[in-house]
Amino acid sequence: MELPDVQSTIPDVRINLTRVGVKNVKKLVEVSRPGKRPVIFISNFDVYVDLPGSLKGANLSRNFEVIDEVLQEAINGQVTEIEELCSVVARKLLDHHEYADRTEVQMRSEFMVRRDTPVSRTKCHEVVKVHARAIAMRTGHQPIIRKSIGAEVTGMTACPCAQDIVKDHAVRVMENLGIEAEKITAFFEEVPMATHNQRGRGFLCIETDDDQHVSLEAIIDVLKNSMSAQIYELLKRGDENYVVMQAHRNPRFVEDCVREMARRVVGEFGSLPGDSLVLIRQTNEESIHQHDAYAERKATLAELIAELNGD
Repeated sequence: MELPDVQSTIPDVRINLTRVGVKNVKKLVEVSRPGKRPVIFISNFDVYVDLPGSLKGANLSRNFEVIDEVLQEAINGQVTEIEELCSVVARKLLDHHEYADRTEVQMRSEFMVRRDTPVSRTKCHEVVKVHARAIAMRTGHQPIIRKSIGAEVTGMTACPCAQDIVKDHAVRVMENLGIEAEKITAFFEEVPMATHNQRGRGFLCIETDDDQHVSLEAIIDVLKNSMSAQIYELLKRGDENYVVMQAHRNPRFVEDCVREMARRVVGEFGSLPGDSLVLIRQTNEESIHQHDAYAERKATLAELIAELNGD
């Protein structure tokens, strides 16, 4: 006896739905890398299709089938980037949902990055949050696919404003002690002044056409080098001194971090098509306030290049 297909019936209220699907599908993803060990991602997937007003429901079991099929391809070495994995899933969802004109796949992952501390070269690990996304839109020919890859990295920032206030006070104290101006200048060239610090969370995501490649490692490097200093899970005394001194020699507001990311994005990814979409966010958890500081920029790569060139 054939069971009725209730999802294919006509709904009582016939309106189109923008996104129907499943959220928080947990999967372990293994992505191969040429000449390197595979990267393991602990991932959550959100998978959506659009639904016409003529159908009561979407066949959600097909979403799970597609994810498992593509993950098996990744394990077999056929998928080498997580945004490519999302792209393949989005494309195959169109094949499995013949009524859908648009599919979307979001992937949130964590993976471990091995690092060496700056002075003692002590080995430690860092958890990096990774975001990938793909949207497939049906056309009369091949579907149009846009994919994105991004990461969130934690670092340290030092406040320039408070540092100038402390420095001004130190200069007056040293002058009252009779210390010569040349020695005061020489001192500040060697020892940066104290200021309050923040733990910063930088986020960078780049969206491109399906045929473009954006290096996740390069994104992480841009984020790490756009704050006052990098931070580490484990620090020896020499490492701790290095990190604190570096941060205070390189004070940055939350706005400075976003602008520095934009500058580095253009330098690193300037060869991408101009319509590549760049999203930059920085959140600083204040140490002397009860609020957080935040800055953001969203623009095409062409817009960022034009602004940095003074156009």
